[in-house]
Amino acid sequence: MVKAAGLDLAALPKNPSGWAVIDGNIVRTAHLYCDGEILRAILQERPDLLAIDAPLSLPKRGIYREADREMIKRGYRVFPPVLPAMKRLTLRAMKLVKLLEEEGMSVIEVHPLSTRKALNMPLRDVSEIIRVFKGMGLRLPRTDFSIHEVDAVSAALTAYLHLKGMTIEVGGKEGKIVLPAGRDWRELRLWR
Repeated sequence: MVKAAGLDLAALPKNPSGWAVIDGNIVRTAHLYCDGEILRAILQERPDLLAIDAPLSLPKRGIYREADREMIKRGYRVFPPVLPAMKRLTLRAMKLVKLLEEEGMSVIEVHPLSTRKALNMPLRDVSEIIRVFKGMGLRLPRTDFSIHEVDAVSAALTAYLHLKGMTIEVGGKEGKIVLPAGRDWRELRLWR
């Protein structure tokens, strides 16, 4: 069975980061805060792949990486990694990824809103997104999820699809963003 995880990383440890694990078709979520708590959760679960909702690199020059420019060209709205709040997020993500890779973890960069758009899912309505997750066959323990947890499940879903060879990578040497490969969520036959 495949175990995929998603982290909707906050720029600051005082704010909640959404955390989700898809283990088979069972979903577990939580809010995590400091880097130590995040690292412990990831290393305890040891997912086959971790997808992080945060830029994992900075552009060599300018405000956008090649991946960001390509996402925008494809109709996905991403923010430049060098804006002050985004830069804090990016630097935090880069630090965590370095520590995780030292532990042998595989990590990809994702953008949950773009994942949902690529799969023709509702974009922001949490209850509708939960309904779609259930329609896909995911087993969720409850229905009162925060947007951070929903983004983490979307990230974990992208990691799961990546492990199944159902994604594309956008970008180049400065970094890549992983997206589902243009399928409607209704066509996915993952857990049904």
